[in-house]
Amino acid sequence: MTATKASEPPDAPNAPDGPNKTATSMMPTGELADGLADQRCDQPSERRPERSIRIDLQLGPLDAQQRATVPPAPELERWALAALGPELSPRHAQIHWPAELTIRITDDAEIAELNQQYRSRSGATNILSFPFEPPPGIDPTEPAFAEMGALLGDLVICAPLVQREAAEQGKTTTAHWAHLVVHGALHLLGFDHLTDAEAAPMETLEIRILGALGFPSPYEVNDDANGERRRI
Repeated sequence: MTATKASEPPDAPNAPDGPNKTATSMMPTGELADGLADQRCDQPSERRPERSIRIDLQLGPLDAQQRATVPPAPELERWALAALGPELSPRHAQIHWPAELTIRITDDAEIAELNQQYRSRSGATNILSFPFEPPPGIDPTEPAFAEMGALLGDLVICAPLVQREAAEQGKTTTAHWAHLVVHGALHLLGFDHLTDAEAAPMETLEIRILGALGFPSPYEVNDDANGERRRI
């Protein structure tokens, strides 16, 4: 499989990955799991409303304790769907429904391997985003292709790192999971944070989406010393 060059996140400490950083790479949906042992947790087939999302949830080589930290599939779906609202931006308004997204939740070792393979970076990172690329010769603007809905791409999330980062940043694990799903979904739509000019609208969208879901800004934490919120 062919991967394009991964984008580089800003060095600011408030990037969702902290020191590990999040970047976007690209590869066709479905190739992500090649050669990797996984447990597929497909959602049951059913007739869905027009604006809906199907998540192909894959569990990597997690132990029992790590699997217990994985959010329920309906929560992952709710967070992803919130990040794709057509009212959020002109880019969102172009999504064809129903949408489809793969989320693979794995451990430090597997995501470190993918991080090295697609970003040439060592060590684990909290999330990798792989926007869908149509195969050669396929025009995604063709009506027949559009009728299939939106194949958004793949997200890979490191469950143990989510737990560690939430504790380090003083967040609930649920809030951090929600942020990473929202953050990754925006990456799949082409949003990025390489520069301040790119980061500002992306962060604004993240805060807006998470606020609608009932979560505080992911870029602020409680400062117990002063009893106020401070930016991280």
